[in-house]
Amino acid sequence: MDHLILSCRPGFESECAAEMTERAGALGIYGYAKTAAGSGWVLFVTQHSQGASTLIEQLPFRELVFTRQWLASAGRVDDLPAHDRVGPLLHAARELPECGELHVDCPDSAATESLAVLCRKLTSPAAQALRKAGVLSAKRTRRLPRLHCYFVSGDAAYVGISHPRNSSRHEGGIPRLRFPAKAPSRSTLKLEEALLFFLSVKEREHRLQPGMSAVDLGAAPGGWTWQLVQRHLRVTAVDNGPMQPALMESGLVVHEREDGFRYVPTRPVDWMVCDMAAIPMQVAERMALWFAEGWCKQAIFNLKLPMKKRYQAVCDCRERIETRLNAAGVPFVLDFKQLYHDREEVTAYLRQPD
Repeated sequence: MDHLILSCRPGFESECAAEMTERAGALGIYGYAKTAAGSGWVLFVTQHSQGASTLIEQLPFRELVFTRQWLASAGRVDDLPAHDRVGPLLHAARELPECGELHVDCPDSAATESLAVLCRKLTSPAAQALRKAGVLSAKRTRRLPRLHCYFVSGDAAYVGISHPRNSSRHEGGIPRLRFPAKAPSRSTLKLEEALLFFLSVKEREHRLQPGMSAVDLGAAPGGWTWQLVQRHLRVTAVDNGPMQPALMESGLVVHEREDGFRYVPTRPVDWMVCDMAAIPMQVAERMALWFAEGWCKQAIFNLKLPMKKRYQAVCDCRERIETRLNAAGVPFVLDFKQLYHDREEVTAYLRQPD
């Protein structure tokens, strides 16, 4: 399979393509990317006949910043008849190995709302036909590849596979989170998604224990603080703006009216989180300082990206943090991801090695 399909946030197709071109080239796999601005997906065609298959096996999905989901395919199935789209898809899927589950999805963009409805309608009949033909296992299992039918129009789709342990478990890479009615702002979903993406269940149990200490830089009105309080952490909320009164009544929050870029904790804390709107390099330098000085053990923070050269901005911020911490002799692990609830930004997770 030489076609690699990448889902991404609409408007970030060029960043997604640039990242994949660079990462694939580092593995000796070369090809070219096709993009359409605002489409929400990228096609990367490899020169080697099995290049896409190799990438989804050897390239760690977790390390990709701008890719939400991916699949390897042999090519596009065109001219799908409206009265029987399942038949041609089944024919194409017969060339694939047995799969454990099925995702029928499409790009996430304003232009594909009707396509998303079609995908939902086709999922059940497609799954029944694929199971009957022996292409899809009768039991859902992560030991087998995942089968994808990825529609790019009403009469065209890519049929391919991903590996459950090296891809997103969510269709389209989109987690469905419900906004908590009592949360101060919708930004709370960004931190909730970050904790779910970067930390496994066991890691959340270990790294987010009740009674741990945290600092939230740029906290007001408290969307990120709210997530930490729900996990019974004690939070110092740093912001000159007001915090939600109900959140302050929890007894777990101390409000420091101070500039987040100048605040220095009186003692080291377990967590630091930051969602301040500032130049990304300024945020990166402050985060590196916190870690280099031992003011926190782990941090989740957002970088608000510029309008142009956004992938390069992420690479520059990564390099700045790595250079500062390596010079300080501080061991660390640093991951970046553009999460679904992010907008013109990416989220980073900086921590001590296990």
